[in-house]
Amino acid sequence: MTLNNSWKTALIAVSASVATIAGYRAIDGYRNDVVINEAGSNGSVMKFANLPAGQPGDFTFAAGASAPAVVHIKAKSSRTVRQMPSIFDQFFGMDDDMFGGPRTQNQESSGSGVIISEDGYIVTNNHVVDGASELEVVTYNKKSYDATVVGKDPSTDIAVIKIEERKLPTITFGNSDEVKVGEWVLAVGNPFNLESTVTAGIISAIGRNINILGQNQRGGQSSKGSDTPIESFIQTDAAVNPGNSGGALVNLSGHLIGINTAIASPNGAYAGYAFAVPSSIVKKVSTDLIKFGNVQRGFIGLAPVELNNKNAKEFDSDLDEGIYVAEVPEDGAANDAGIKKGDVIVRVDGIETRSEPKFRELIGRKRPGEKVTLTVNRNGKEKDYVLTLRNNKGGEGIVKKDPELASAYGKLGITLEDISDKDKEKIGLRNGVRISEIEKDGFFGEQTNIEEGFIITRVGNVRVNSTKEVKDQINAAKKNGEEGVLICGVYEGSTSRNYCVGIPVE
Repeated sequence: MTLNNSWKTALIAVSASVATIAGYRAIDGYRNDVVINEAGSNGSVMKFANLPAGQPGDFTFAAGASAPAVVHIKAKSSRTVRQMPSIFDQFFGMDDDMFGGPRTQNQESSGSGVIISEDGYIVTNNHVVDGASELEVVTYNKKSYDATVVGKDPSTDIAVIKIEERKLPTITFGNSDEVKVGEWVLAVGNPFNLESTVTAGIISAIGRNINILGQNQRGGQSSKGSDTPIESFIQTDAAVNPGNSGGALVNLSGHLIGINTAIASPNGAYAGYAFAVPSSIVKKVSTDLIKFGNVQRGFIGLAPVELNNKNAKEFDSDLDEGIYVAEVPEDGAANDAGIKKGDVIVRVDGIETRSEPKFRELIGRKRPGEKVTLTVNRNGKEKDYVLTLRNNKGGEGIVKKDPELASAYGKLGITLEDISDKDKEKIGLRNGVRISEIEKDGFFGEQTNIEEGFIITRVGNVRVNSTKEVKDQINAAKKNGEEGVLICGVYEGSTSRNYCVGIPVE
């Protein structure tokens, strides 16, 4: 991964933690309460732990409080492909059915995670578990467990997995809004498979946007239907390395203030900079994944631009700090609340907002239907506007996860389109279904070299001629207990060459 011309490689690293008990009320049709620990919260459901903070230069308390809740995650994945027939195979009369079987490439990787509930929920990075066929979790006391993925969010690089155990040590969530540059922090994780490693450093910067999540999307943009990446990283100089990904970044009280996610390095190892997802985002995303199975993003309905002394002149703005409103769609929440193009947002829910990453982070903490107060400067006068956030469909309710996404077909991460008889005749095919889109985080995007435009002609031994037939055959293979099925097809313009790929349907 490349951050810019000077940072050649961005790898993925560490952080996470917990504090005093916060209960989220269950919503009909969804999971039960998500119970995590959160520092400094109020309410009848809370219990408070009077934990002494460490002193500058003394990291023993923070290390002792956080390390037992940090786990080692070992991920196994396999890539199944079928080698393409060559001209010599065709010369000897071998077609794709006669040319051997699928070839499997096995891979192993490791990262870190943080236990956020006593009953086995663990938060980590999406890139640690994405594409894994098997997950093993090793706890601080060297016990090993199989883990399952609860949910993933590529837009924040956060994922939640679960092990079947009770009374586990948990970490306490700190308030990432209170983090200050120069503050001492510890990174706890498992770099280079060295379990329970603690390193110290300071907060170097906050609200960093390094465009690493956006770069992981196809074409540098987020995939169709996916959420815009939220990057408002905490930057630290605590040493983190490959394997630290998903581990905890904690303050001197041992409270989680971030999940370390990336390092900037010219050689793949630590070179002085590391970046963590703030605990405020981690808490929101992880509870959403546990309760709903997907992240509930609230949309505000405006185009934000971070002001500076250069673009302020271009926008003819009297202010050179804040969030300039460049566009306000008529059907969005901002327009309904009275926000206008040219307004400058200076605070979100009372929190001063000067950077676009911070603005997106503050909005990203909320769900559809929740309210947010924007303090707007218009013509030199400030006024508060209260907005009710929308979901991605324009409504204000919780968006249920599409059941098809959990099916064997849904996990492939592809969008299909039927081909008309006229187009099939033009291409030279009797049957087939075209792949119009491939999502980055699906099986096809991660594990194959298949590109958009590929035409599927056969699933297993069945010729397919519609989107429904493809879905039915893939899901039927899973229902019949098969481990995988072979998908074969062609590219337009090279219909004489049949390409095949084996896909898992477990």
